[in-house]
Formats: sequence, C-alpha cells, structure tokens
Amino acid sequence: LQNILLPVCSWEEGLLMCLCFVVFEQYQKSRMQFVQTVADLANRPQNIEFLQNAGVMSLLRPLMLDVVPGIQQTAALALSRLADHSYDLAEAVVNEDILPQLVHSLASQNRFYKKAAASVLRAVAKHSPGLSQAVVECGGVDALVLCLEDFDPGVKEAAAWALGIIARHDAMLSQSVVDAGAIPLLVLCLREPEMALKRIAASTLSDISKHTAELAQAVVDTGAIAHLAQMILNPDAKLKRQVFSALSQISKHSVGLAEMVIEAEIFPYVRKNVTTLMREVVKQTPELSQVIVNCGGMAAVVNYLGDCQGNLRLPGIMMLGYVAAHSENLAMAVIFSKGVLQLAQCLSEETEHHIKAATVWAIGQIGHHTPEHAKAVATANLLPKLLELYMEAGSSEDLQVKSKEALKSILQKCTYLPGLESLLYDAPSNILKHVVCQFSKVLPHDSKARRLFVTSGGLKKVQEIDAEPGSPLQEYINAINSCFPEEIVRYYSPGYSEVLLERLENYQPA
Repeated sequence: LQNILLPVCSWEEGLLMCLCFVVFEQYQKSRMQFVQTVADLANRPQNIEFLQNAGVMSLLRPLMLDVVPGIQQTAALALSRLADHSYDLAEAVVNEDILPQLVHSLASQNRFYKKAAASVLRAVAKHSPGLSQAVVECGGVDALVLCLEDFDPGVKEAAAWALGIIARHDAMLSQSVVDAGAIPLLVLCLREPEMALKRIAASTLSDISKHTAELAQAVVDTGAIAHLAQMILNPDAKLKRQVFSALSQISKHSVGLAEMVIEAEIFPYVRKNVTTLMREVVKQTPELSQVIVNCGGMAAVVNYLGDCQGNLRLPGIMMLGYVAAHSENLAMAVIFSKGVLQLAQCLSEETEHHIKAATVWAIGQIGHHTPEHAKAVATANLLPKLLELYMEAGSSEDLQVKSKEALKSILQKCTYLPGLESLLYDAPSNILKHVVCQFSKVLPHDSKARRLFVTSGGLKKVQEIDAEPGSPLQEYINAINSCFPEEIVRYYSPGYSEVLLERLENYQPA
C-alpha cells in the first residue's frame, strides 16, 4: 500500500487513507456480523420476543439497501424468519414500509437475494388475506411472476411458493395471481427437471383452482391438465399428492371440468388423493360415476378402504355414497363390489364421529332404493348398529341425525324380516313404527314368515308394544294381528296366562 500511495501523496495523507480503509472495513464487518447474528437468533422461537422488543425491524430496514449484496441477502433472510414466526412481526414488516423497497430491488439483484426476498413475501402473506393484499398492492405478485422466468430453479421455486400462499386465501387474491400471468409460467415449471419445483408448481395450481369454476377454467385453458396427468406416473409420492390435489380442485366445480379430467385418462391410480379426485368426479352425474365403475375404480376404492385407517378412509367412504345415490344400478354396483361389507368394517373400526357419520350416510345412500338394496344392508347386520349410533348419548349431533335418516330410509324399503326383528326390542317409538309397518306389509302375503314370526317371539313382542289408540303404530299392530287366528293373538297377549289360570281355578270338572 505504501508503494502505491507514496508516489501520489504525502506520508501523512497515505496514513490517513489507510485508517479510513480500516474503519470502513470494520464497519462492513460489523454490519455483516449484525445481520448474520439476527438471522441466527431469528431461527430460534425463544429469541423472537427479545428481537421484537429491541426494534429489530427498524434496524434491518436500512440494511435492505446496503451496498454490500451479502448484507442485503442476509438482512432479507432475517426478515423472512422473523415474519414467518407471527402475525405481529409480519404486520411490522408491512408497517415499516419494507415491502416496497424489497419489491423495487428484486428485479436487479442476484439469485440469492431474489430467493430471500421471495421468502419474505411468502412469510408475510401466509398469515392472513389482509397481509397478502398488502403484498399485492406493493407490486409483489408482479415481481414474483418475473422471478418465475429466472434461470435459477431455486428462485422459481421460492416465487411459486409465495404465489401459492397468496392464492390459497381467497378468490380475489387468487385472481390477482392469475391476472399477473402466473399460470402459463407455473405450467412451464411442471416441465422442469427439479422435483421440488414440480411439487411447488402443482401445489400452487391447486391453490388457484380451488376457489371458483372460473379460476379452475383459467388453469385448464393453459393446458395444465395434460401436464398434470403426465406427472401421475412419476415415482415421487409427494409430487403425485400435489398433482391429484390439483386435479380434484379442478374437477369439483362443474360437470364440464370433471369431464376434462376424465378425458386425460388418469384412472385408475388409487390412493387418498386419487380417491378424492374420483369422489369429486362421481358426484357430478350418473354417467361420470358409471365411467369410474367401468374402469375398475369402484373395486379399487373398496380395496383401498381395507388398507387404510382414519381420515384416509373418508374420501373413499364418501365416493361410495355419491355413486350409490345416483341410481339403483349404481348402488347395486357398490353392493356387488362388496362395498357394504367394507363400510360395515369401517363403522366397527373407526372411533372418530365425523368418519362414522360419513359411513352411515353412505350406507343410507345404498340401502334406500329397493327391498333388495335394503336387504344387502340388513344382512350385513347394520340396522342394529345404525340404531345403536342413533340412540347412543355419546354420539355427536351430526352422527345421530345421519343415523336416524339412514335408518328410516332403509326401513321403508326393507322386507327382510330377520333383519328387522331385532329392532322390535330396542327401537324407540319413532323408529319402531317403521319397523312394525314393514311387518304389516310382508306378513299377509308370506305364510312361512308368519310361522317364523310366531316361533321367534316376534308376535309376542308386538303384543307388548304400548301404542296410542288410533295412532299409525296401533294401526300397523292391528294389521299384523289380523294375519293370525284370534286365539293365537290372545295367547301371546300380555296377561293372557293369568286369564287362563283364573279360568283353571274357576273350572269345575263334570
């Protein structure tokens, strides 16, 4: 340094310049040490309150504009970690006017800064629609969309993640992502070789599609379904989960969108997300349900229900219910696929009330069509189980309501008397009248059933029912009694044995 300075300046001036270099170098090191320390401290939740009380946001703000790129990047990293921790800190980023300068410098910085800046926008936006709107208003969405065109896959991934976080809140925010031109670039990201980028792109398309049919159509119009369908064969499980989520969000809005997913020939691939997709498709029309049945989707779902537990079963249970609800033939397809037996197994194994309620609903959709459908439910011994869930005090209100509705709809079609007889002993009056009604319909036309009804104790139980005179229940009892000789009815009536004993006592032999 002395050899450089001495020819152009005096010794004193050279010494002063050396001191200036040392001072500025120390200042730069101090700034770098500060942002690195804050970034490290922000990684630990126990330090967040201390940093917040120390006014760390105001101290980091000027460092976002530092002349040293490394300091800018580390400051942005510290901000993203702080904003990610809580709503209050994310709001502080907005209130300190950090977002505008962050967005303004985003386009001109290197890839490391872009990733850190995108992380800040994501961390702010995740907490609420209001904070996401603040990101939109400062031009953050447009800046993130530009990052999707970057050559670096990490920058694209960070930008796609932030856009997905913004889009998932509501339809208006999702529309702002669409209006910025994100969808075509996200579809291109699906074609990139990096697996993490593929996952994030599929997830963001799912978040955009879920709100309205118009947003889902915007995704479809870019050819996204074909690219998503290609991803199904990828061995990466996380990617397939996001792909099936996106396809199910597209399918759920309308028949037309569901048909477009069908045309992509993605069936049959069965796991939870595929089952969710099929659930969204089959609920649209009987024709789409028949397509799923014809390609083996029904049998696959029934097998899937036997291989999993808990909430993983829920989409499959509801899928069976939606299919059965459309028509007698489709409900019979569920029965032939052993769907009733599988639902019975789910009902006996699951403990969560919302899963039981969905299962009960699906059973009701199967059994309410014809006597043959009701018999399939009754022979699986499900009627006593439905009654038990309805009467159990610990059942949730939704489970009780669905059990009652399913039980009544099945009973009104059931003519399988062995399945009905057990209900005579335990059912409350509002259910009992439907049971007795079915006996009054079948017994007049079936002599074997009448004989079995007597020998099994059914006729005796009917005589013990305390029905209000003139009520429908009393009319059904009278109809049953008219099917038997009067002396048999009297024999099984309460108190008749005492009458016989009294007659015996008063009897005088000749």
